[in-house]
Amino acid sequence: MQKDKILLTGALGQIGSELSQTLRDVYGEANVVVSDIRRPADLTIDEVIFEEINVLDTQRLGEVIAKYKITQIYHLAAVLSASGEQDPLFAWQINMDGTLNVLDAAREFSLHKVYFPSSIAVFGKDTPKHNTPQHTIMNPSTIYGISKLTGERWCEYYFRKYGLDVRSLRYPGIISYKTPPGGGTTDYAVDIYYKAAEGKKFECFLKENTYLPMMYMPDAIKATLDIMNAPAEKVKIRSSYNITAMSFSPKEVYQTIQKQVSDFKISYKPDFRQEIADSWPASIDDSVARQDWDWQPDFDLSKMTDDMLINLRKLKEVLV
Repeated sequence: MQKDKILLTGALGQIGSELSQTLRDVYGEANVVVSDIRRPADLTIDEVIFEEINVLDTQRLGEVIAKYKITQIYHLAAVLSASGEQDPLFAWQINMDGTLNVLDAAREFSLHKVYFPSSIAVFGKDTPKHNTPQHTIMNPSTIYGISKLTGERWCEYYFRKYGLDVRSLRYPGIISYKTPPGGGTTDYAVDIYYKAAEGKKFECFLKENTYLPMMYMPDAIKATLDIMNAPAEKVKIRSSYNITAMSFSPKEVYQTIQKQVSDFKISYKPDFRQEIADSWPASIDDSVARQDWDWQPDFDLSKMTDDMLINLRKLKEVLV
């Protein structure tokens, strides 16, 4: 039986940068190809198998799949919510055309599996805000949400029509100490820890009582591998699964940090991202994922805060 060969697009993004290492640990360095639109200057040739891929370039995508005999694609290349609102047509092109290119390539090369990350951005102002169910009204107001919802429908279509084994999670806000904020509406919950660890005041672009679903990066990686490794018969949702770990407001995460950083200060200056956040759920019901393939998070707000501050302080010591 052929050993799985993994291609990861968007590998330099927040999730991709950490998922790539986990995939290399699981499948071996020689069996994971990481890609992004450009090679980072600090990446050495021997460190990782890296290929420059613009997901809009179907020929290049096919060349890399054929070259490495790829069997699975984790397709993370995308323009995020806040960034997407600055250039909606470009965001649509990357998010939608790029996804269709990956799905078509997966069909052409008979790949075993495709992973497509979706988002809570697929919901909208008419969606129930609390314990948002798996199946509900979905009327996204951002180009990011619109493209992710459309991507979900295409994924299910390719599964039903062509038998392509596509799997997907609707990520909440993802928090990590390894990568700085990257243009998402939930990224305040990353930046606030960076500021606390640096001894700086934090200005929040959301109101203090804006609740949003969140997840610590180790849980996001765990959930991704769990669904990709689940037996096919257990993956009963082929659009995308609701997934979450916790919900909190800027005020709550500030208060949790302040227990360890007593002089930490915060101020609030809501901007255009407040309207985006207001259109999203405050909490998510992910009971279907828990039932179908035994999803269970490991981190709550307190445990995540402890781990974030410990690791950010270590990084600060290394940089000094």
